[in-house]
Amino acid sequence: MSEQLFEHKTVLLHEAINFLDPKPGGRYVDCTLGGAGHTRAILEKCTPNGQVLGIDQDENALINAQTALAEYQGSLITRHANFAALPELLAELGWQGADGILFDLGVSSPQLDVAERGFSYMADAPLDMRMDQENPQTAADLVNSLSADELAKLIWDYGEERWSRRIAQFIVEARTRKPIRTTGELVDIIKAAIPAAARRSGPHPAKRTFQALRIAINREIEILEETIRKVPQLLLPGGRVVAISFHSLEDRVVKQVFKDFAFSGGHSNRYKDLATGTDANADTSVSATDGSPAIGLKILTKKPVTPEAAELENNPRARSAKLRAAERISIKPE
Repeated sequence: MSEQLFEHKTVLLHEAINFLDPKPGGRYVDCTLGGAGHTRAILEKCTPNGQVLGIDQDENALINAQTALAEYQGSLITRHANFAALPELLAELGWQGADGILFDLGVSSPQLDVAERGFSYMADAPLDMRMDQENPQTAADLVNSLSADELAKLIWDYGEERWSRRIAQFIVEARTRKPIRTTGELVDIIKAAIPAAARRSGPHPAKRTFQALRIAINREIEILEETIRKVPQLLLPGGRVVAISFHSLEDRVVKQVFKDFAFSGGHSNRYKDLATGTDANADTSVSATDGSPAIGLKILTKKPVTPEAAELENNPRARSAKLRAAERISIKPE
């Protein structure tokens, strides 16, 4: 794919860099390389002696980044992987930790705009939705194999679609005639399932169902929660994590994990003592059993940061973006 085809408008660029606060010589991770806009800005701040690890499941994103950021050869390290592999990737590089970790979640503009990827309900294409093309399961596989109850639960849990049960029933009925293979076929089924009066207002009738299938096929929510809970021990002291989310499910995970690791006054049960593996919800001491400092987070954003009017005018897709940031702290035992 050409660099032109991978054109992507970076969301909350200045805000993300301000909170991440890259320093010369530091080591940083962009867990979702995408169009590499954030990566370039981090490299500008941390080079010549710093390094950035860019991770993406999409090989086209990696090719684009390597071309667009060729001037930073030696400072930019790229890996074709899911960010769930972050601990292993840092170990492979010999990094003891990172000075900053960035997550820019969701689907990128190039993935939406390239019809054959099957993410968009605005063009007829194979019903794919895989961020990693090596993933053997596609959205079509889910649509054609899950029961009505399973589909309804998926569409409700990940899409918050009020018509989830009716859409699931229509999908199951339609596939008895022939398998559902394209985005266009699925859109027609969803439109038929949602009453006409409900389709006249709000977003595109297929938006929530497509979101749900994309999240499910890529295991986005469960992988996000698993990974972001490991971030505090992957950060160096004073290191920062910045997460940009685009829907309430992602933001809810980030907010809750930050809260679980936060330390405030005597409320030592609000974060996980990583030295002992203690449950975040348990009422335990803030220190490790061996007397070493425990790890927590200082939340830097009391409320999520959202795009300003000028950015929204230039990039309407940024309208749902929310940024949260936190800094690793160590709490010494009393």
